[in-house]
This record gives sequence, C-alpha cells and structure tokens, in this order.
Amino acid sequence: MTSITPLALPDVLLITPRRHGDARGWFAETWSRRAFEAAGLDLDFVQDNQSFNAEAGTVRGLHFQTAPHPQTKLVRCLRGAILDVAVDVRPGSPTFGEWVSATLSAEGGEQLLVPRGFAHGFCTLTDNCEIAYKVDGLYAPQTEGGVLWNDPDLAIDWPVTADRAILSDKDKVLPRLKDMPQAAF
Repeated sequence: MTSITPLALPDVLLITPRRHGDARGWFAETWSRRAFEAAGLDLDFVQDNQSFNAEAGTVRGLHFQTAPHPQTKLVRCLRGAILDVAVDVRPGSPTFGEWVSATLSAEGGEQLLVPRGFAHGFCTLTDNCEIAYKVDGLYAPQTEGGVLWNDPDLAIDWPVTADRAILSDKDKVLPRLKDMPQAAF
C-alpha cells in the first residue's frame, strides 16, 4: 500500500509508493487513480514533465500557475536526490507564506503532492538529477508566476548559498512574496 503522510502544511502530502522487490530489482505503482481516490484525492493529471539537472546546487522555482490554469503537481526524483519545497501563496490562507520541504530521492521513491495555490521549487542535492512530475492543469505561460527562491521573509532552509546556487535568469529576478501581485487559484 502507498503511504500518504500530511506534512506541517496538511494540504501538502508526502507520498511513498510501496516497492515490491525480488532478485531482479523492484516494481512500484507511482500513480493509481483508484488508490488516490480511495485516499480522498480526486486528481485528473493531464501532463507529465521531466527535467534534468547536471549539477548539485541547481535551484528551480519557486513557480506556480494561477486561475484559470492552476496546477497541482505530483513530483518525484528519478535519479539522484532533491530538496523539494512548497510555499503557500493563497491569499487569505491561514498558512500564507509558510513552507514545507521534503527530501525526494530515486533510492527512496518518495513523491510530493503540491496542491494548487502553492509555489513549488527544488534544489538538487546530487549531480545528474532527473525529476518527473505530473500536473492536473496544462502549461499556460500567461498564468505563470513565481516567488524569489531565497526571499528573506520566507527564510527557506535551502542546502545551497546564494553565491553557489545555479539558477535560470528568470528565477533570479522573481519578486519577493510581499511584492507579488495577489493571485487567484
């Protein structure tokens, strides 16, 4: 059976599929509509994404999409390990601006369910990381937004310093949460 654990922000879930192993290796069911519905999760994933990250210390995020195209993400690490982070950016939420993180590794098979209204980002902990994630909303660039990964008001405990982080030009200039326009999810 898949293990589903609410984190400190209960809308964010750590999901660990059960692995069935033998002398050949192992098998795991990483997504099952039936199993997730039985756990109260009614999701209709419409797109799979994958990223490769050559160096440890690569940071992607913090990203989200707003209405009418918000996204829930189910993130897992296919090779290597990452620190995966979710930040509540829902205006009016009692946990607005709070964050949670989890280490996801290929070895452990953990997945993070990041709901709509949360900014998502990760930092690679090893070289040659591959990340895969399902989303329940199609990519819509006109609705994408983000928050600066190292916003001092968030105080996320990243495993890399600003001078060593490898970022895209776009992620380097995202706004701080306090400067972000209010978004609808």
